[in-house]
Amino acid sequence: MPANNANSVQPFDPASVSPVLKRAGILYHGIPTMTARSYLFVPGDRADMLAKATGRGSHAIIADLEDAVAPVARPGARRVVASWLDGLDETGPDAWIRISSSTEEGDVGLATHAALTGLMVPKVDHPGEIHDLSSRLDRMEQDEGLPAGTVRLLPIVETARAMRRVDALAAAPRVQQLMIGELDLAADLGIDSADATVFAPLRMTVVVASAAAGIGAPLGPVSPDYRDLEGFEAGTRILARQGFGARPAIHPAQVPVINQVFAPAPGEVERARRLVALYESAIAEGRGAIKDEDGHMVDEAVVRAARRLIETADGAGETI
Repeated sequence: MPANNANSVQPFDPASVSPVLKRAGILYHGIPTMTARSYLFVPGDRADMLAKATGRGSHAIIADLEDAVAPVARPGARRVVASWLDGLDETGPDAWIRISSSTEEGDVGLATHAALTGLMVPKVDHPGEIHDLSSRLDRMEQDEGLPAGTVRLLPIVETARAMRRVDALAAAPRVQQLMIGELDLAADLGIDSADATVFAPLRMTVVVASAAAGIGAPLGPVSPDYRDLEGFEAGTRILARQGFGARPAIHPAQVPVINQVFAPAPGEVERARRLVALYESAIAEGRGAIKDEDGHMVDEAVVRAARRLIETADGAGETI
């Protein structure tokens, strides 16, 4: 756990967490979280779309109060989102809100709703914004009698300033994962968003920062072309190879593609379990070098990857 997270979430007791959060299986910064592979953006002012969203197959739903809602419509959208949260139960997808700003009190005021998993924070320039928001949430949780650290945060890295401070963002209080926002980032940097190759070093910067901070693998960018599912699948497979662990969808048609790409291959999880068991048995017997069932040499790095796969599968409820 990063040292600068300790003061904010140390009092958190996983045993006392609400039933909604008990769906979770993996801890990041002491915060339990479901291993969501797919996130579906839904306009926060569309009650009809939010009502249908839980049946779309995504592991998480993001009620959007930022880009999808005009500023003048946000007060009404907040009431729509609050009503939607009231109707959720503990068996459904994780519920997130993309707030319009880390300082927008009306949006942040929804954070302690019992059905909410956390807040997605757009256009963060400095980790101080996350620290300030976390302090605000500390007070809200205390007022509501919630365990400290209940509300999680997911900052979007979509500005040049954020990219320069991504290590500190990843290590900030309450941060479960990061997301890279390539459309806004491209505009900020003046690069061609249609050329995926220019994003490779930026993507790896976010992946490395996440791994170093011990948080979940980051979310990839959205794709506005929801009709080109073949291209979307190809791009999502690239993200998976680059170390991303999830991707948001802007249309329900993209959700099954994301789920398929990020799901472990059939038999892969069981193979990983056998590998870890073999390695642990060898260590217990004092043997340092072993071979897997295919005759390949196995070292600690290979076993770490296997354990990570098992944790991801267990957190998402995989049975394969």
